Amino acid sequence: MEAVSPDLLKRFDVPGPRYTSYPTADRFVEAFGQTQYIQALDQRRQGSVGKALPLSLYVHIPFCESLCYYCACNKIITKHHERGAEYLRYLGREVDLHTAHLGTGHAVSQLHLGGGSPTFLSDAELRDLMAMLRRSFVLVPGGEYSIEVDPRTVDRARLETLAALGFNRLSFGVQDFDPAVQKAVHRIQPAEQVFELVETARELGFESVNVDLIYGLPKQTPESFDRTLAQVNQLRPDRIALYAYAHLPERFKPQRRIIAAELPVAGSKVAMLSRSLSAFLDAGYVYVGMDHFALPDDALAVAKRQGRLHRNFQGYSTQPDCDLVALGVSAIGRIGATYSQNAKTLEEYYDFLDQGQLPIVRGLALNRDDILRRGVIMALMCQGELVFESIELAYLIDFREYFAAELAVLAGMQERGLVELLDGAIRVTPTGWFFVRGVAMVFDRYLQADRTRARFSKII
Repeated sequence: MEAVSPDLLKRFDVPGPRYTSYPTADRFVEAFGQTQYIQALDQRRQGSVGKALPLSLYVHIPFCESLCYYCACNKIITKHHERGAEYLRYLGREVDLHTAHLGTGHAVSQLHLGGGSPTFLSDAELRDLMAMLRRSFVLVPGGEYSIEVDPRTVDRARLETLAALGFNRLSFGVQDFDPAVQKAVHRIQPAEQVFELVETARELGFESVNVDLIYGLPKQTPESFDRTLAQVNQLRPDRIALYAYAHLPERFKPQRRIIAAELPVAGSKVAMLSRSLSAFLDAGYVYVGMDHFALPDDALAVAKRQGRLHRNFQGYSTQPDCDLVALGVSAIGRIGATYSQNAKTLEEYYDFLDQGQLPIVRGLALNRDDILRRGVIMALMCQGELVFESIELAYLIDFREYFAAELAVLAGMQERGLVELLDGAIRVTPTGWFFVRGVAMVFDRYLQADRTRARFSKII
C-alpha cells in the first residue's frame, strides 16, 4: 500500500526551503559581521537567562580524502592529513574568541561534527578536538553528541574511540548500495562493510545509528532502489534520512562529472520516493517529517509523538530550541535573534583568525515579523499543528487579520486534503505531513515576495 499517491507527489514536485532556519540562509547579508555577532554574544552573557539555557555546538570539518560527485557540501579534497592538525589550531583560536565574550562553563546539550568527513581526523586529533571543547564547555549527561561517519574511513577500533570520546550517535553516509550507482558517483563502499559497522556500533552501545540515502542519482532505477530499500530495512538503522538529489552543476563543480543522461527521469524519481515511503512505513518506521524516518522507540519518534520535536540547522532534533555556536569554515550559527555564517574558504577563515577576529562574513538580525513567522513555520514543521491563540498571546496580533492572505492559500490546500482549517487552528493532515515544507512555504514572506525558488531543492 502506498503512503501517498504518485499524482500528489508530482503536483508538489517543486523547489522549496528545508527550513532549518527562518529566514533561510540565502537571506543573510554581508552587512552583518563580527561587530553584530559580538553584540549578540555579549547580550547572551549579560542576559538574565544567560548560562541557564544550554547551548548547541556545531563543528565543521571540511576535509575528505576523495570526491563524491553528487556532493554539494563545503569540503576540501586532500590526502594530506597534516592539514587536520593546522585546522584544529585555528579552531582553538575560534573557540578562545568565543569564550572571551561568552565566558567558559556553558552547558552544552547537543554537539554535532559535520563536514566534509569528520573521520578524516585521526584518533589523536579527535581526542584533541574534544578536549578543546571540554575546556570551554560542559557536555551535560543525556545530551545528543553525534558525528557524521564515512564508512570507508572507520573500523571497530575507530568506533571504540568515538564511543570513548562521548559520542552517542552516528550517521553513516550510504546513499545507495547498488555497485553501478556507487561507481557512477565515485563512492565505492560494499554493503557488507556498512552492515558490519552498524552491528559493531550497536555492540558498543551507541544510542542511535542514522543512515543517509539519496534518490535521483545516476544509474538509479525504481527497481534498483527497491533493492537498496530492502537492504536498509534488513540493516534496520534507528533513523533514516532520505534526500532527493538536486542536479545543479552550474553551482556545484563536482556534479559536472555526473553524466546527465544517466540521471533518472522525473517519473522515476517520484516512483522511488513513493516506493521508499511505502517500504519504510511497512517496515514499522515512523515518518518524523520531511525526509526523516525513525523506529518507534527512537528518541526522535518519541519526541514527535510527545510534541517535543524541534528543528535547527542540523535538522529535526529532540533538544529544546537553543542558541547554536557554530565553529569552523562555512559553519552557520544562531545566537539570540541573529543568524551568522563563517567564511567559506580556508584562506579567508584563517586570515580572520590570524588577525584575532571572529570569521563572520554574513548573517542576519531578525525583525519582529521574522520572529513571528519563524514561530509559525517551526510549529507547523515540528508539531504539524498551530493554535492561533498561542501566536496571538506571544506576539500580540490578530492571527486571522495578520495572515489573511496565507489562510486563503491554505483553503486551497484544505481542498486537496493537506491541511484542516479549524476554529482557531491549522492542522496538517497525515497526507499533508509528507508535504509540510509546502505548507510552511505559505508563511514565508521572502519567498512569496520574489517567488525565486530555483535556489532550493525539491520539497519532496
